[in-house]
Amino acid sequence: MTQHMMLDRRSLFRSGAALGTATLLGSVPAFAAEETKPALRPLSGKMTYEEVRNQARRLMAPRCLVCPECNGRGPCIGQVPGFGGMGANRSFQANYDSLAAVELNARAVHDVKKPDMTFNFFGEKLSMPCLAAPTGGTTYNMGGRLTEEEFVTAICEGCNRAGTLGAVADGIGDPIDVFEKRLQTLKSKGLKAIVGLKPRLQEEIILRMKKAVEGGAVALTIDLDSAGRAARATPGQTVEPKTFEQLCELVKASPLPLFFKGIMTVDEARLCVKSGAAGIVVSNHGGRTLADSAGTAEVLPEIADAVNGKCMILVDGCVARGTDLEKYLALGADACLAGRHFVRAAHGGLADGVALFANKLKSELQVAMTLTGAKNLAAIDRRMIRIPTRCRV
Repeated sequence: MTQHMMLDRRSLFRSGAALGTATLLGSVPAFAAEETKPALRPLSGKMTYEEVRNQARRLMAPRCLVCPECNGRGPCIGQVPGFGGMGANRSFQANYDSLAAVELNARAVHDVKKPDMTFNFFGEKLSMPCLAAPTGGTTYNMGGRLTEEEFVTAICEGCNRAGTLGAVADGIGDPIDVFEKRLQTLKSKGLKAIVGLKPRLQEEIILRMKKAVEGGAVALTIDLDSAGRAARATPGQTVEPKTFEQLCELVKASPLPLFFKGIMTVDEARLCVKSGAAGIVVSNHGGRTLADSAGTAEVLPEIADAVNGKCMILVDGCVARGTDLEKYLALGADACLAGRHFVRAAHGGLADGVALFANKLKSELQVAMTLTGAKNLAAIDRRMIRIPTRCRV
């Protein structure tokens, strides 16, 4: 077992009290004093998911307080960089609310006993329809307690161990040598992952595509919606919206299956299909780019109907449980991406924590599929769910 740590509960209680007081006062403490450094001791025996969460809470505060329910209503409101969302966190909250509103139809009169949860992702046989979302910024988003190498290793090794794919992210303000270092970590450890790119100038994207292939990437995503964060890019880094012609150029240049991420409307989904993209990611970037946008579960059904199988559809937004996976698949996705919860698992238990969270998702999905009568992923459709009126179909 790798070296992991568990919290001293009394220290956790003291820091929790401080957080509660600070929240009431309308601010979060700047965790710089010696007392705020994690009081750690080696984990003995097998980690529990609660231990992983407790450890993450200590390591990530004040960037993330690992709230009991990650619904965008905690003290992270408006914290970007950080773990919050833009504005009043309403886009973040819309993801949570639209997904939570979808109900599963329980069925127990059938012959499904051990459902097949495997998912074929461009030749990679995954143990479940969920991959890690590309997430970056260990220093400016996550608190700086893990190095880039530690984070990439934790996410990708943990996911691979659980039978799925991790992810490596580009960052708007990251120089190319930082991006290369992440890929070198991936390659040196023989890990498989998807790689997420930012919508830089065309030549910059194409250069990073080539480097991603050399690093062992399985597929690529481009966060088109990150163009809305250009104002926060460091000098010399250009990100921009893309025209349809530029999408076609990127598809043609990509040596790997290419997904356009940040698709929230039917018209743009159709343009992505027309460009020849391997897939799209229905995403509002965790509510971190545009304030007051719809939730992904709300727009997914109409997008899925419009795409009609012409490309793969991934979706993200508050994926925390196996039931969330079944809901998103029933709404029309082929598979899901999980972001914030994998990041917390990495901080709480490194690769072991990530594998623990991934296996938790698998176990919960198996139960959900059994109790809704889905023998395999192809059998998951809208019969499995009760859709609220706000989720258009």
